[in-house]
Amino acid sequence: MSDRYFSETFKPRFSDTDGLGHINNTMVPVWFEGARDEVFKWFTPDLDLQQWKLILAKIDVTFHGQMYYQQPMEVRTYIGRIGSSSFDVYQELWQQDKCCASGTAVMVHFDYQTQKTVKIPPSIVEKMTDYLKK
Repeated sequence: MSDRYFSETFKPRFSDTDGLGHINNTMVPVWFEGARDEVFKWFTPDLDLQQWKLILAKIDVTFHGQMYYQQPMEVRTYIGRIGSSSFDVYQELWQQDKCCASGTAVMVHFDYQTQKTVKIPPSIVEKMTDYLKK
């Protein structure tokens, strides 16, 4: 296990806010999904949707604090668990040196033609291991 993670930074847009003046809670799952591209590339290097090999089984998000417009955000993406055909992508959303939200997406290696799960290849498991969250 390591402290390695993928990092993506951005500034929230005005349209990401809600009537209370902070980031709308519906934005966090969208940002988390957008920050999973590096993980997706392990399975489909060119991100060609005709060759896609993953399906989402579950997502959850926990909010730890409010987030605000125009304050830089960072999404940190780790691997939380590795199974035989599924794995967890664990993510954190940071703003002003605070973890404001965290979440897990359960992803399944999937063959859309046969509509069945597929074992994760050892070469990908090896890459995932480098990003396991301590």
